[in-house]
Amino acid sequence: MLVLLAIMPSVRGQQFPMYSQYIMNGFLINPSYAGSDGYTTFGLTVREQWLGIPNAPSTYAAAFQTRILKDSYISKSTTVRKKIDRPTKGGRVGIGGYIYADQNGIMNRTGFQMAYAYHIPVADERQLSFGLSVNAYQYFVDINGALMPDDVNDEFLNSYDQVVYIPDANFGVSYTTRKYYVSYAMTNLLRGSIMLGNSGENDNSELGHYFLTGGAKFWLKDNDWMIEPSLMIKSSDMLFQALQMDITARVYYKEDYWLGVSYRTNDAVIMLAGLSVDRFLIGYAFDFTLSDIRTQTYGSHELTFLARFGDNPRRYRWINKY
Repeated sequence: MLVLLAIMPSVRGQQFPMYSQYIMNGFLINPSYAGSDGYTTFGLTVREQWLGIPNAPSTYAAAFQTRILKDSYISKSTTVRKKIDRPTKGGRVGIGGYIYADQNGIMNRTGFQMAYAYHIPVADERQLSFGLSVNAYQYFVDINGALMPDDVNDEFLNSYDQVVYIPDANFGVSYTTRKYYVSYAMTNLLRGSIMLGNSGENDNSELGHYFLTGGAKFWLKDNDWMIEPSLMIKSSDMLFQALQMDITARVYYKEDYWLGVSYRTNDAVIMLAGLSVDRFLIGYAFDFTLSDIRTQTYGSHELTFLARFGDNPRRYRWINKY
C-alpha cells in the first residue's frame, strides 16, 4: 500500500504520456511538427517507467508523418555536361498520425491521433507552423489489475464504467529557424467532455496539458560539433501543482552521434544518447529517479527509432531533424 500511495500523486498529474526525448518525439507532443522537415518519417517509441514496480506507467507509440509537396525536384540542363537540381515550390501542408497504448497503474488508454499542419515560410530558413489533431481513445480501468485484493470490491472504483471511449483534440504552433526554435502545444481541448459508454453519467476527469518548448543550436568553428541546449515547461489545468521543467543539453558530432543530459525538476536526471545511420536514427534515454519513489525503483528507460525517406527534405535541411 505504501508503494501505491507514493505513485498516486504522479498518476493524477500524468494523464498525458511522458517522454524524455522530447526533441526527438516532438510530433507526439505538438501536431504542428507534422511534416515540418519535409521528410516522410516512421517512428516507434517504447517507454518503461519506474522499472521494478508492478503496474508502473508504460507507453508504446507508432507514428507516421510527411510533408505533402508539389513536384519535389526538377532537373534543368544548362549545358550538355552539367545539370542543376532546382527545387520547385514546396507544399505547405503536413499530415501525420500515430497509434498508442499507455498504461498507468490500473488505468489504460489505447487510441489513435490524426494531425494536420500548415507551414508558412516567413523568410529564408525560417518557418511558422500551425497544427491541429483529433484523437480518440479507449479508457479502460483494469479492476483485476489492482495492487491490493480489496480494491476489486472498492465502491469508488466500481461506481465507474470500466470501459469508455473519449474523442478529443490538440493544438500546436511552432517557429523554427536555423539557429533556434520554439513551440507551444495544448492537449485535450475538450477536456473529455464527450464520453461514449458513460452509462453511469460520471463527470469526466480529463485535464488539459500545456507544453512550451524552446532550444538553440551553436556550431563550433569546424562545424563538426554542435551544442544544443533546450527547455520544456510542462503544466496542466492543475497549474503550478503540476508545473515541471526539463532542462537539457545535447552535443552532436557531425549530426550523426549525440550525447546529452537532462534534469527534470523534482523528478530525475536523464542520460541521452543516439546515432544516425543513413536514413535511420535511434535514441535511448535512461531516467535516474530523484523523487521519494527511488527506494522502490532503479529508474526508467525510453527507446526511440526513426526511419526517414525522401530526398526532397534537402529543401528543409536547416530544420531540426531530431
